[in-house]
Amino acid sequence: MNRADEVRADVCVVGAGPAGLALTLMLLRSGVRVALVERSTALRRDFHGEILQPGGQRVLDELGVLDAARGRGARELGAFQVVQDRRVLLDVDYRCLPAPYDHLLALPQRHLLDELLDACRALPGLTLLQGYRAGALVREGGRVAGVVAHRRGVASTTVRARVVVGADGRYSQIRMLAGIGAGRREAFDQDVAWFSLPAAGRAIGAVRIHRTEGGAVLVHDTHPDRLRVGWTLEHRTWNRVAARGIAEVRAELATAVPPLADLIHDHLRSLKDVHLLDVFAAQAGEWVREGLMLVGDSAHTHGPIGAQGINLALQDAAAAHPVLVEAVRAGDASRERLLPYERRRRPVAAAVHRMQRVQAKALLGRSGPLTARVRARAASWVSGSAVGARITRRIAYGPDAARVREDLFTASAETPAGTATVPGRPAG
Repeated sequence: MNRADEVRADVCVVGAGPAGLALTLMLLRSGVRVALVERSTALRRDFHGEILQPGGQRVLDELGVLDAARGRGARELGAFQVVQDRRVLLDVDYRCLPAPYDHLLALPQRHLLDELLDACRALPGLTLLQGYRAGALVREGGRVAGVVAHRRGVASTTVRARVVVGADGRYSQIRMLAGIGAGRREAFDQDVAWFSLPAAGRAIGAVRIHRTEGGAVLVHDTHPDRLRVGWTLEHRTWNRVAARGIAEVRAELATAVPPLADLIHDHLRSLKDVHLLDVFAAQAGEWVREGLMLVGDSAHTHGPIGAQGINLALQDAAAAHPVLVEAVRAGDASRERLLPYERRRRPVAAAVHRMQRVQAKALLGRSGPLTARVRARAASWVSGSAVGARITRRIAYGPDAARVREDLFTASAETPAGTATVPGRPAG
């Protein structure tokens, strides 16, 4: 019999972001018992990435949650465009891809996460520890064997599992507790200041980068009837920019994006409306150890250019799923058993890092008149060529278009559900 302050599962997933929840859902449908540890209680991630590439959309569709998540509110974006001096330099048309994934999708993370969590709750085998933070790893005989989870005002809970999966983001607590280096590199020399503006009737139907001599401003539609704006800045210069005050910030942004000048002046009222994203690349030194696996941003972190973060996270989950199912069924969570996942996905993350460095330099970097003209000609050629179509597909699906192994599923929502209650947590 388990102690009151102890939970047993086949897999303990730490982090209820896109990678963690998608992986949890795949494992539950494969008959694997999962303890899911998530430190937040509301899953609100308003200024996290929300653009879904076709590859990520397909993973969610194969899980049966895409339509429902879209139904909570989303925006289709048919193109990726680069604009300078009101002229479109680059127009990457996603409508050239096969339906139904012939567009980008701006899907607020809270809509995606709520739908994934609801789908998980509908299945047996889930123990949810929401509002709990991983404080220590349980180790047995040189392997990771679980997590000690803490919640303020509640006794700690020990989760014992054959495998612990760190899916807790770019500043992963699990990675830190394991003593694995993040492998951070300042590859982009940029940060992004995000904010959103009400824009009823002003939808642009695309992800659009407005290039200026001083950098670039990214704009796309978001739900409900708003525009999401990302202002690229030189790395670690935000404090200097903010010191100039909101009036000067508004003026500079309005000059950079003339079509939005009225919205910026009317609705960007305070620097508190702006959220700063620290942009960097990272590749963890190890992705798997005895009883331990890292997925998504915990294993590799990317910049926002090209909207690859969620795409990679969901595809990581799809690639990790069969490896974990095999490990659980074999009763063997050794490093060698888990290593096929890392061998498959590490080269993918490295390839995307290389691609993003090229994109950042070409699309966001500062330039003189000559460089701008060369970029404009190159972009025009790419937009209308077969090479452009191939590049679009590679960006849309990535170097490894991982699919969900539906053949491993043994459970469905029709199976009686049973989300466990953890001591100190109300029933879910």
